[in-house]
Amino acid sequence: MDQRIAKRPPAQFASVSRDKWTEPFWSAAAKRELHLSRCSDCGRFRMPPTPFCPACRSQRIEWVHYRGPAILYSFTIVDRAIVAGMEESLPYVPAIVEFPDAQNVRLITNLVDCMIGEIEIGMRVQLIWSEATEGLVLPVFSLEAKSAESIRQ
Repeated sequence: MDQRIAKRPPAQFASVSRDKWTEPFWSAAAKRELHLSRCSDCGRFRMPPTPFCPACRSQRIEWVHYRGPAILYSFTIVDRAIVAGMEESLPYVPAIVEFPDAQNVRLITNLVDCMIGEIEIGMRVQLIWSEATEGLVLPVFSLEAKSAESIRQ
């Protein structure tokens, strides 16, 4: 079993594009709240927040504070530095997390602070916050204590 710990990607490489569609997400993240976008007309969740709802083409959007479960949908392990300055952050684990209480909408993120050998698709993960740079707070995830414990048994 791989006993390495998933690290956080280097903060100096963190940047996000903010516009009128994504600003509510980043403003909520700065307060350490996870908000997901939902169409105000048909109720479909959509991430990333886009100008048009893929279901009904409406531009009306609302932001829902999400507190429900998160499930690991996919991941990969990065253990090679692709640019200088990343060596200290290896290995890190880019991941896709799914939110079952929000119509299974997905978010691209990272798994951190967990043993790589314990990671399995379908596991419940818990939200934690990572301050990448001043003013930029990112939602990242780690294995739920119950999920990690059940794998060890």
